[in-house]
Amino acid sequence: MTESPRHTPPVSAFAALHQADEPLLLPNAWDYASARALAGQGFRAVATTSLGVAAAAGLPDAAAATREETLRLARALGSAPLLLSVDAEAGFGDDPDEVAEFARELYAVGVAGVNLEDGLGPAERLAAKISAVKRTVPALFVNARTDTHWLGDGDTADTLTRLDAYQRAGADGVFVPGLTDPDRIAALVRHLDVPLNVLYSPTGPPVRQLADAGARRISLGSLLYRRALGAAVEAAAGIRAGRTPVGATPSYDDVAGLLPPPA
Repeated sequence: MTESPRHTPPVSAFAALHQADEPLLLPNAWDYASARALAGQGFRAVATTSLGVAAAAGLPDAAAATREETLRLARALGSAPLLLSVDAEAGFGDDPDEVAEFARELYAVGVAGVNLEDGLGPAERLAAKISAVKRTVPALFVNARTDTHWLGDGDTADTLTRLDAYQRAGADGVFVPGLTDPDRIAALVRHLDVPLNVLYSPTGPPVRQLADAGARRISLGSLLYRRALGAAVEAAAGIRAGRTPVGATPSYDDVAGLLPPPA
């Protein structure tokens, strides 16, 4: 039996962001403070990054090792004033019912969307997981990711075959990280019945060009986490060399103000 959520998350509002005049620029957080700080900058929706969550916990990414860390973060953020989408890797398991149960747990704490990836495994495997999730929690926005451009050779036919399978399984959106060519994005959009999500890259087209090509959701992935890590190392090395750190530095009170009050 499907369990009712602790409170009803504004899933319809999250879905609507994929149909708005401007595409959804989705920043990815790795902990409670980073998510709240991004929401404080006016981002109506925030996603998690599996790399950031895994690295912060000292665990490998894309290895189904961070189920509990991911759920713990979702529990902390589910009642926050933001729309949250969770990167759940491949669902932290191969059994569709177990993946659906994890999705139910996410929905129950207020999560609005989930990202599931194929890791270039069989398309039927991810399609079965999507179907199970949508049967269990129909209101949860499922973004189905194919890794044809990351782990494969970017073959168009393979990409279309996989995305068609995910659409038929009930995916609300599809994600093709590594696809950056505006003409190929536009061609793919013409083929799809659901919103296309692409990954922003500093070396690729700007957000406006991706939007003009038809992308409805533009994720930042692990970029912010990697930038934050790089800035921390750069600051420490600079201080050691006698330089004063530059760039924005939130105060102690700024960060403390992002955190929930003591229980």
